[in-house]
Amino acid sequence: MEFQPIERSARAFQQTVTAAEIQAICHRVFGAGARAVSAVELGLGMYNTTYRITVTGQERPVILRVAPEPERQFRSERQLMRNEYASVPWLAVIAPLTPQVIAADWSHEVIGRDWMVQSLLDGVPAPDRLGAYPRSARPGFFRQMGAIAGAVHAVRGPHFGPVAGPSHATWSQAVIASLGDIAADLDGIGLDAADVRKVAAVAAEHHPLLDEITEPRMLTGDLWTVNVMLDATAPEPVITGVLDMDRTLWGDPAADWTIRMALAKPGTERDAFWDGDGYGALDRSASAVWRSRIYEARHLGAVRLERHRLGNAEGVRGTYDDLAAVVAELT
Repeated sequence: MEFQPIERSARAFQQTVTAAEIQAICHRVFGAGARAVSAVELGLGMYNTTYRITVTGQERPVILRVAPEPERQFRSERQLMRNEYASVPWLAVIAPLTPQVIAADWSHEVIGRDWMVQSLLDGVPAPDRLGAYPRSARPGFFRQMGAIAGAVHAVRGPHFGPVAGPSHATWSQAVIASLGDIAADLDGIGLDAADVRKVAAVAAEHHPLLDEITEPRMLTGDLWTVNVMLDATAPEPVITGVLDMDRTLWGDPAADWTIRMALAKPGTERDAFWDGDGYGALDRSASAVWRSRIYEARHLGAVRLERHRLGNAEGVRGTYDDLAAVVAELT
């Protein structure tokens, strides 16, 4: 087998698997006679380890995604791959854009990690293609993003919190629990979590404002340009695929990472996200604005964890200043 792993240090969060393990996975999924001809590790994504694999007897390559070892996973990011798998039946509204699950295995019998084999999406990663278009063509991309996010946000769910659980009866309980998990993760890596706990206390004190959200809606969790595929040859940006829907949860759509990113650069082509053919208008009532500050604090806590994982010490420090500004607005 032609095997092309990405060389990483033993301390890196993402760790490759061996060629023998990939062959064993192919045998389990496609039968004892199947053989991986090539396996190329892809640099996309910063959580799971991902490979494009060519397998005998299969017309197209497939994607293998391997979760981190259980002991490497943060409490706030536990079993994300299982959460994505549980989300598939709820994502039928965007089924033509998402990869099909060929097999998923949580048994740890083949390797000591969760893994999933999916179909290969057509297109090229948006970060590699979008910049080739003139700025005048980019509003169409963000309009499509708005339409996709809006379709997902229209899906109603059975509880608040991650799709695969733990479930919560109210939105405030889900938000406070999420902030608590992030704070515990920060404690575990030796970073100060006092600001995150302060936000959790404010959220608890003013929980009726969070509990104005009474209907759980699906949030993508992480949808933005890095998780989108574009047509390789279209004269204007055309989204052909959406991937890595592993952070989905039930809650207030305004809490989604997608909404945060769409609001990040007003006065740019991102404004097309809010067009009538895209997402539509966002609630900007006083209570919605207050909730948005709680959501921003939650995002910043998660960003702090990710930057630590990537060894970005300066970025970690920056989250303390940003979160201090949010706390000042809340208190």
